Amino acid sequence: MIKIDSHNHILPHQIPNFKEKFGTGGFIQLHHLEDGHADMVRDDGKFFRKVEPNCFSPEKRLEEMDQFNVDVQVLSTVPVMFSEWAKPEQTQIVNRFLNEDIATTVQKYPKKFVGLATVPLNDPELGIKELHFAMKDLGHRGVQIGSHYGNLNLNDKSLFEFYAEAESLGAAILVHPWDMMGKDTMPDYWLPWLVGMPAETSRAICNMIFGGVFEKFPKLKVCFAHGGGSFPATIGRIQHGFNVRPDLCAKDNNVDPRKYLGKFYIDSITHDNTMLKYVTELLGIDKVMLGTDYPFPLGELEPGKLIENHPDFSEEEKARLLGGSCLEWLGMKEEDFQ
Repeated sequence: MIKIDSHNHILPHQIPNFKEKFGTGGFIQLHHLEDGHADMVRDDGKFFRKVEPNCFSPEKRLEEMDQFNVDVQVLSTVPVMFSEWAKPEQTQIVNRFLNEDIATTVQKYPKKFVGLATVPLNDPELGIKELHFAMKDLGHRGVQIGSHYGNLNLNDKSLFEFYAEAESLGAAILVHPWDMMGKDTMPDYWLPWLVGMPAETSRAICNMIFGGVFEKFPKLKVCFAHGGGSFPATIGRIQHGFNVRPDLCAKDNNVDPRKYLGKFYIDSITHDNTMLKYVTELLGIDKVMLGTDYPFPLGELEPGKLIENHPDFSEEEKARLLGGSCLEWLGMKEEDFQ
């Protein structure tokens, strides 16, 4: 029973001073501390987040993978590193640095890690070029993208050529929420992460459904992070809205949104037995995969525990959730890691 964590994040040990390189600021720096931790700081000095060594040390995360019997991690960057607000050519340079760094880690430990690229979707043409390079030259299996890019939602027609190329390449796509809507109006109680992130994921799913992305690109392999966010709990409302206001909801795609249940993947980060069982029934057990959001505190702190201890899943179903679905999403086989 192979155990693959489809959703976790890694940073390079050292990040260049992109402000010096480009002459413009806003990029993340990593300031290493004497206790082994590091501060993520914007180059204007604004603190973003403190991270532990497992965020930038492959060897440290290998130790923790062994601790929880995780066989493989699918590596992706921390979404704040997307840098989509910069000029597209600058974004590509940042993304290339991240992609090459992850590729180095995968090449060093090919049986333990798989890479997902980051691409500059603030210029979809450059995004296509970077996706090609990442998959063909660096060996990545797909790409992590945001739930939106500035004012660009995932239904935007400018992204359709990128989707076509990702479909043709068989790229696994992880859609991760970020830059949460409404964050400036709810500064207390960690609400951007507790409320905004689930809403961002639903925003992405609804835009791809109503925008006709899954209809036009039926072989696209998309996984939405954090158990699909608030989408699974609100599918009844979403379908009802489609039924009663087709003038608003069906203007780009007149197909019932429930048709697309089972056409995309989600990870298992629900933190709740009942919800995990529900999403497997809603989407199909073959469309749910282990994901932990490692190494961050909102993730599953004991990777795989929710699945492994679940009273309602058979051993065959647990094997599917722990590894089988992710292998399918990645287009890989268990033998690739033996």
